[in-house]
This record gives sequence, structure tokens and C-alpha cells, in this order.
Amino acid sequence: MSIRRKELGDFLSALRQKCEPAAFGFPPGLRRRTRGLRREEVAQLAQISPTWYAWIEQGREISVSSDVLDRLAAALRMDKTQRAYLFELAGRHDNQPAAPEHSMPPALLAQIVEDFAAPAYILDRYWDVIAWNAPAAVLFGPWMNAAHAPNLLRFVFLDPAARTLVEDWETRARRLAAEFRADSRSSLDDPALLQQVEALSQASPEFAHFWKLHDVLERQGGLRGFAHPQQGHLAFQQVTFRLVDHEQLKLVLLMAESA
Repeated sequence: MSIRRKELGDFLSALRQKCEPAAFGFPPGLRRRTRGLRREEVAQLAQISPTWYAWIEQGREISVSSDVLDRLAAALRMDKTQRAYLFELAGRHDNQPAAPEHSMPPALLAQIVEDFAAPAYILDRYWDVIAWNAPAAVLFGPWMNAAHAPNLLRFVFLDPAARTLVEDWETRARRLAAEFRADSRSSLDDPALLQQVEALSQASPEFAHFWKLHDVLERQGGLRGFAHPQQGHLAFQQVTFRLVDHEQLKLVLLMAESA
């Protein structure tokens, strides 16, 4: 029995024993020998076989589908942290992850980036730049000062200024397309995202070509070079963070390269 399988079974067993039967529509009864729900009751709530559920708790080497995990999470009324832990232990992707419990106020996002001396900006799931500081505006120029939310992909692929500003443009652009595809893996059926990809593909042959390659890369740090129209060559180390409880948001910092 693998450690991960045992942990999955122990996790479900512990949750089951914390559930009050009456709260789930089962009579408390006087013949219950253990606390909480019985295995067969959890199986009934999740609409799976009692034997199958018992095997999951026992840590047997069986394949547990995302659909079964989804039903178990609902049956045991898991919160978003418990649900994420369940899917992680089972090695499955959650197609319906819990949404953040609260949104980040724009004023707070603006304060986050303003507290950095280095260029800093925050991307949302569509790579719209929803907050940026003054050093980032100086580095990237007019596109980041637009009245509407600027978009990193539209800038790189559609704005002629990007081809001059971003050094080794073709390599960087191809990597951005691959990073965006990997970043969008859980929302590739999102109508807004599909519309964005279609619009970019129609407007940019390069984006259309890179997107069709199906390259996938995690957004990583590293050296980023820029040919600034006033300041000349600039080099930064890029560092990207995801915000806890808001994984669709990415905080990007560009730290000046040491001489």
C-alpha cells in the first residue's frame, strides 16, 4: 500500500467519523459502535458501491475517478481546502475547483504593487494587467497606461512597440504562448478565454502558429532583456508569485540585474 493511498483512506475515514448522522439525514441510533457515519452511509450519499468505498478507505490500489471524488467531496460536505487535499491525494485534476471565498479589492491590489520599488504588476486569468506600479509603467510605456485593462498577450503580439522593447522577441513570444496555454489548462472551455484565443489568432499569425504547437511551460523566472527607447538596454530577473486563495492572479516582479 502506498503512503498516498493510505493517507487518502485515513483522511476519508477521519472526516466520516466527524460527521453527525442526524445532520446527514440518518437516525443516530443506539447500535452505532463508532462515531460519525458508517461506510455504507457515505457510499449511499455519494452514490457509489459500499464495497468500492470500503476499498478506497482501505487504501487499495484502485483507480478513483474525478467524478467519484467530486461526489465524495459533496457527500462529506468538504470545504475548499479539504476538497483540494482530496484531489491531490488521489492524483486527480479537479474540474470544478472551489471559487475564492472573496474577491481582492482593486485598491488592495494597487497597494500591493505600489509597495515594490521594482517594476511590478498583477495578471488575472486572461493575462489582463489589473494592477501595476509606476516603475512598470515607465518600463512598458503607453500600453500599460491605457484607460482599459491592458493585456500582456495583446501587447506582445499586436503592439509593434513590443517587438522593439522585448529583446529576442520571437523566443519570448513563443514562450508566452506556451505559458498561457499551461496557465489556462483548467479553463480551456471558458467562452471568454476561447474568444480571446480566437481574436489573437485572427490578428496575429505568430500567436496562431505558436498556439497550434501546443507547447506548455510553467511561468518561470529568469533573465529578461529590454531595449528601452530612452534608457537603452535593461536587464531584469523575473519572479512570479501566485496569491494564496486567488491562484488565478499572478504577481510579477522584475528585479534589476546586478552589475
